[in-house]
Amino acid sequence: MKKIVLLLPVFTAVSLLGGSFSWQERVEVVKRRPIYRNITIRTPYQECRIERVKVINNVRQNNANEPVSAALGAAAGGILGNTIGRKDGKSIATIGGAVLGAFVGTNMAKNANSQQQPRVSYHKERICDTHYNEKVQRQLVHYRNIAWYRGHKIVKNSQRPLQWINLRVTVSY
Repeated sequence: MKKIVLLLPVFTAVSLLGGSFSWQERVEVVKRRPIYRNITIRTPYQECRIERVKVINNVRQNNANEPVSAALGAAAGGILGNTIGRKDGKSIATIGGAVLGAFVGTNMAKNANSQQQPRVSYHKERICDTHYNEKVQRQLVHYRNIAWYRGHKIVKNSQRPLQWINLRVTVSY
């Protein structure tokens, strides 16, 4: 009875204050399993070929006849305007005919140039396409180390297989 009476204040003090303590333990690994994943390695390569490419040249080549056509159209329009015009309106009809004739002459020259067949030429061109060789490779990710501590399974992943797992055990009261 004296022992209980002596220990009672000690238990009461410990329970009121509360606390914890911890220590390290080593647990032996019972199973080591390598974990892999599949990765795809893509290696680029090119396939090239020579192709004959068609080039169409639509640039107008006879621009020199446009001013001549404009001048001839202006002269013809001026003569026609002068012929059609009456008394006081003869000058205005002549000028209007010349302007209208120049416009018509220029458009006729442009239409004649656009009716020409486009120049077609060919040249060789190197054309390359990029393709990929794909190779699936297994790569080690890590090791899964398994141990047991007092009925609890402990799992720790590592870069190499482990012989022991260090545990920090803490008891709180």
